[in-house]
Amino acid sequence: MTASSTRRTTAAHSRLAAVGAIAVAGALMLTGCGDQTKDAGSDNATAAAPLADKLPQSIRDKGVIKVGSDIAYAPVEFKDSSGKVVGIDPDLAAAMGKQLGVDFQFENGTFDTLITGLRSKRYDIAMSAMTDSKERQEGIDSKTGKKVGEGVDFVDYFTAGVSIYTKKGDDQGIKNWSDLCGKKIVLQRGTVSEELANAESKKCPAGKKIAIEPFDNDQQAQTRLRAGGADAGSSDFPVAAYAVKTSGGGKDFQLVGEQVEAAPYGIAVAKNQTQLRDALKAAMDAIIKNGEYEKILKKWGVTDGAVQEATINAGGK
Repeated sequence: MTASSTRRTTAAHSRLAAVGAIAVAGALMLTGCGDQTKDAGSDNATAAAPLADKLPQSIRDKGVIKVGSDIAYAPVEFKDSSGKVVGIDPDLAAAMGKQLGVDFQFENGTFDTLITGLRSKRYDIAMSAMTDSKERQEGIDSKTGKKVGEGVDFVDYFTAGVSIYTKKGDDQGIKNWSDLCGKKIVLQRGTVSEELANAESKKCPAGKKIAIEPFDNDQQAQTRLRAGGADAGSSDFPVAAYAVKTSGGGKDFQLVGEQVEAAPYGIAVAKNQTQLRDALKAAMDAIIKNGEYEKILKKWGVTDGAVQEATINAGGK
């Protein structure tokens, strides 16, 4: 989800050094085989989760990373017909979990409250198609320009832009953002789409401002447009494209114009959790290097947004 635009991983596999192997072997011979099972188990755990030692001990002990996410943003994260959380982010998280030896547990929340939930320690991270922006890094409210928190760090892993879509066969003459003057647009609250709409509306002539109707999630906005309650909708390109492809069997919506404000998606982490942040970056880099990242993006048809390595706080530069 964008909230100022839309945003974006490398691989660092730890290797256990063989130094001291002879001494260890000798010690085992002297003390019997009582410790061999323990050592073998440790070696197996390292092989199965090569980056586990990069995580904070508190998370390793829990074995779980709690993820705040707005799980209504297909195809990035959503629930399938059985109620299972699926999508690009859950798949990437599962692949990173194999590297780190933990489970990523997605917990649903409205998009504009995720960073607050991170600040209150309800979540360990926020992963929800969240655009990495300078405002979010610095804890600035994009609407008021005032500081509202300490901000967050981002592990950037994907790039996307923002798109406009309309009812199929009825684009209302909308080809770009300036064409929205005098019209009504629906979108998700707290996203880049909302910021762009507000900024564009200020440019419109008097009496022709954009009527902006924000919703808690993108599905609600789509429902409103589908019912004829607006002229257009806006969301991140992967989400808009997925809605166009799937809603009504592809008969409900159409994309108009080009996507704009391409920017990185990032995993949000509290400023004081640098070890966790760096572990996530290492895990994302690892799955980019081993090919899992590309397989997941191909599965969801979003390879155009792929990056070559994870970055830290690359948004807004």
